Amino acid sequence: MPFIDPHAHMISRTTDDYEAMAAAGIVAVIEPAFWIGQARTNVGSYRDYLSHILGFERFRASQFGIQHYCCIGLNSKEANNEALAEDVMAILPEFATKEGVVAIGEIGFDEQTALEEKYFRLQLDLARELDLPVMVHTPHRDKKKGASRSMDIIIEHNLAPNRVVIDHVNEETVREVTERGFWAGFSIYPHSKMTAPRMLEIVRQYGADQLIVDSACDWGISDPLSVPKTAELLAAAGVSADDVRKVTYGNALAAYGQSGQMSEQDWASTAVDQRSRYDGNTILRGGQDPRVEEKS
Repeated sequence: MPFIDPHAHMISRTTDDYEAMAAAGIVAVIEPAFWIGQARTNVGSYRDYLSHILGFERFRASQFGIQHYCCIGLNSKEANNEALAEDVMAILPEFATKEGVVAIGEIGFDEQTALEEKYFRLQLDLARELDLPVMVHTPHRDKKKGASRSMDIIIEHNLAPNRVVIDHVNEETVREVTERGFWAGFSIYPHSKMTAPRMLEIVRQYGADQLIVDSACDWGISDPLSVPKTAELLAAAGVSADDVRKVTYGNALAAYGQSGQMSEQDWASTAVDQRSRYDGNTILRGGQDPRVEEKS
């Protein structure tokens, strides 16, 4: 069974992770723009970061047979630096219209401040202008209030719920998210956010139609194999193959495929050629023989 990890911060991961993900059946990843663990101090840092996830990271994934897409946005934490936020907003349209961008995201609330709301609204307007889906980050603190407010604002901005993924959903927020018609993303973590056994109970209670499993793997303690591991647990517990496929592949494709930038044909024809170079550089070291494979 193929898998999509629709929320993976691969800039923070290693080539070993890519190898393991490909071996586990992950055919595509989506990398949302996010906070890198340390505050950026100027728009130049943002420009370089967005260029990286659109460029070198896409190349790096391809060297292991994985299709790489991304979301472009100003994250909620850095929206509180108004001078930086204004400069970043000025460059976002330039990046959001590039090949491989499947959504505006991840955007939303962190501390639920007035500035966060201001730039959330502006980016929703950008998504509507560019006809792109949206990935919404729900806050770690006071999550239910933040999720509800996010959805209220999205409706105010006349975005269709079926073009928006509300991510980091949990037991506290899943009912409202699904009843209001949004996609519900679940970040499966080793110790926080959501675990695979809890995800099983949510699938049993709510069905599979609007649910999306992701790893949200980043620079912290997280697992880039969360999607295939969750699929394995669901299948072992008796969840139908169709439902497992929906939550670990089909629903992500349906949600982000609305961008017009992502389709199954992308990975059906993917070839691996580690003789390739990016700006003169290769991922290989120490005289390794390059892996070269063509899809039949």
